[in-house]
Amino acid sequence: MTKLFLSTLAASLVTLPAIASAQALPAPVIAIVDIQRAQTQCTACKTALTQLETQLNSIKSLQTSLETPLRTEAAALQAAAQALNGKAPDAALQARATAFEKKQGDAERQLAARQQTFQRNRAYVLQQINTKLEPAVASVLTKRGATIMLDTTQTIRSAPSLDVTADVIAALNASLPSISTTAPAQAAPTRR
Repeated sequence: MTKLFLSTLAASLVTLPAIASAQALPAPVIAIVDIQRAQTQCTACKTALTQLETQLNSIKSLQTSLETPLRTEAAALQAAAQALNGKAPDAALQARATAFEKKQGDAERQLAARQQTFQRNRAYVLQQINTKLEPAVASVLTKRGATIMLDTTQTIRSAPSLDVTADVIAALNASLPSISTTAPAQAAPTRR
């Protein structure tokens, strides 16, 4: 009798997981969020994007201020070279050409450094936003009782009542009061 009871118990323990896994899943509760809008419309995000735009405009202004005199000098050098009618340039013209090439190289390096700094700053802003975005999305998912959250880019059509973007922006505003638009200095490379 004990053997029969144990074998029946063992058989039921083997089939129990199969019965449990055959149970139906709960109906999904779907919410939709516009991640790009959340990343650009939170209060700190707007401020940071405006500051980044100012940095970019500063780079464009620097580029113009560096290019204008270089274009003028390049035109003057080209005119002087054409005036030689195939003759070899004198030492003064060669010195002007060498000085021009140095100025041009310096300008390119200066612009490249500013653009690299801007790209680091931009990436740092996005990093700060994305660090707070995931917890904001998770919080809204829980508060709304949703089991699935989709980005609007992953949906073809949805009812407006499913859109929780405003809630995500509010959660971001609460957790992200400000964003630094200056990336920390890069660590100096270690030498071996």
